[in-house]
Amino acid sequence: MTVLPPTRLNAYQQPVGPALPDWQPRARPAGQTLQGRSCRLERLDAARHAAQLHAAFATAPDGRDWTYMMSGPFPDAASYRHQAEQMQATQDPLHHAVIDLASGEAVGTMALMRIEPAHGVIEVGHIALSPLLKRSRMATEAHYLLMRHVFEDLGYRRYEWKCDSLNAPSRAAAQRLGFRFEGIFRQAVVYRGRSRDTAWFSIIDSEWPALRQAFEQWLDDGNFDARGQQRQSLSALTRATLTNEHAVSSAA
Repeated sequence: MTVLPPTRLNAYQQPVGPALPDWQPRARPAGQTLQGRSCRLERLDAARHAAQLHAAFATAPDGRDWTYMMSGPFPDAASYRHQAEQMQATQDPLHHAVIDLASGEAVGTMALMRIEPAHGVIEVGHIALSPLLKRSRMATEAHYLLMRHVFEDLGYRRYEWKCDSLNAPSRAAAQRLGFRFEGIFRQAVVYRGRSRDTAWFSIIDSEWPALRQAFEQWLDDGNFDARGQQRQSLSALTRATLTNEHAVSSAA
């Protein structure tokens, strides 16, 4: 059961939300480079990244990774280059390339989108991870870098994840990363000639400090054995974080 903050009443004895007397609109993300230990996020540049990204995506055996995406698959480098040029031209979504520091190559993309500086709300989306990036320590670090940037550098209050409600891998990934499921918006989108119910997830700023600790504990070298296998799962760490937070709120 979610514990709500104490109710405030206005002059008419109507319940209203918590006061934010010092709130100021936040800056829009500018696509600055985010450096990690295994990867780097940088603003997508078609000239530098498109060929590398197409080659990385082409290592997949079929097109199933694009089923729940708004575009793709891309049959050749030219078609992806055209897509990357369109992605580069937008400020919202603001697309980032994920660079593998070991190879220096772009191996996936993710974007900040539906950016609302006045409310401090932003969404991560257009997440396209090639087989070179999927289920890797690097992929988790990429998400961590973007989250940290949103909450700490930009000072946003709410970080959203949305996906097709039938996209089980995406829903599982959101919950592994510490997002809370908020519900289903029915018939929210029409894409690829079909209807989509959208699953909504979020992290809010008060949850971030504990989640940051969970990410850093998971990413620490000591959490991996000599074969690179994790000793403790991120799911266990984020689940414990949210459980502890709930216990503290309930006690209060």
